[in-house]
Amino acid sequence: MSAPRMVRRILTGVVLTAALAAAQQQGGGAPGGGAGGAAGGTTGGAPGTGGGVPGNNGGIGTRPGGIPGANNPGANFPGDFARPIFLSGKVVLDDGTPPSQPVLIERVCNGTPRPEGWTDSKGRFSFQLGENRDAAIADASYDSGFGRPGRPNGPNAGVRESELWGCDLRASLAGFRSDLVPLASRRSMDNPDVGTIILHRNAKVEGLTASATSALAPKAARGSYEKGLEAAKKNKLDEAQKGFEKAVELYPKYASAWFELGRLLEQRDRVEEARKAYAQALAADARYINPYERLYMLDAKESKWQEAADGSDRVLRLNPYDFPSAYYFNGVANLQLNHLDVAEKNLREAIKMDPAHRNPRSGYVLGVILAQKQEFSAAAELLRDYLKVVPAGQEADFVRNQLAEIEQIAQAPK
Repeated sequence: MSAPRMVRRILTGVVLTAALAAAQQQGGGAPGGGAGGAAGGTTGGAPGTGGGVPGNNGGIGTRPGGIPGANNPGANFPGDFARPIFLSGKVVLDDGTPPSQPVLIERVCNGTPRPEGWTDSKGRFSFQLGENRDAAIADASYDSGFGRPGRPNGPNAGVRESELWGCDLRASLAGFRSDLVPLASRRSMDNPDVGTIILHRNAKVEGLTASATSALAPKAARGSYEKGLEAAKKNKLDEAQKGFEKAVELYPKYASAWFELGRLLEQRDRVEEARKAYAQALAADARYINPYERLYMLDAKESKWQEAADGSDRVLRLNPYDFPSAYYFNGVANLQLNHLDVAEKNLREAIKMDPAHRNPRSGYVLGVILAQKQEFSAAAELLRDYLKVVPAGQEADFVRNQLAEIEQIAQAPK
């Protein structure tokens, strides 16, 4: 078999579900319904099988996470009980001075930010993880984590240590990029001091992860929205939908409520209605990034590759810092469109923005691209790296077979 024909066979079906696998890092796929199973946790199929989204946690207000072959954050394990975990530290700008205003401290788990507390006038912070319930700072784009099955509620309930897998601590201030503090290895008895988080000035960011329209929501609309969130956390989807619909009826420009309504409709496998809700969110606030993200993920799931490429490119233009998986989606979409140079560039950027290698698929898909460009040695190395992270399972067997064929090509006489 000639090398080009073998390469094509290697690539057959590889990326049919690859875009959905971007959920590993930051989101992807409908949170329930469709191929792969219902909300609450599905196991992904091998590349090209049309299987479910790896590690899809589903849920309202979240961007699902998980890596094939890795344990899912929030899973129950013997002896893994919720315990109080305290964190403290300080935030400074890159010139060493404290911020001139309070800075929000967020816990980011698999791409989903959760507000935890604020800095004081000297840039210091101290709080118990998961204790913050203040609705005044919890915008719709956040997921508090409370109300999941097996998740204790009530004051000082704490968090399970397994919930910190795939999590980082960061400071959030418009116009700045934060250092990340990994939380995966943190234990309840550790020294709470995480040190200094540095905020680096960056170029102007036009897209935001929280909608400015939320601050203008009337009290009644906010009350309906919050009732919707609480109902969604308890999996009372009918009640949640009524809450969100009432919120947008009272305040049609409530972008966050439109977004949550879209997420809920996705969960109920009502995709076209979800798309309309996301469009309403963007009509209310064109700088609100989260609906753009959901739309290009839906496009990828439906193999609308040009739309997925355009949508992820739009997000990267608006905010290239807070949505690293947009690089992954853009790379996969451009691979499908046979724009190999653009795909390679974006996959390399996705890898660069993932120093903890939480999305090993970025390297895997880059390997596919290099194989198609007949750079077989480099492609083989990337697939080997992927198998080190995901060494077992149906997906690993599929990739292992690809690797064997690529190595055969690489060793064949020119």
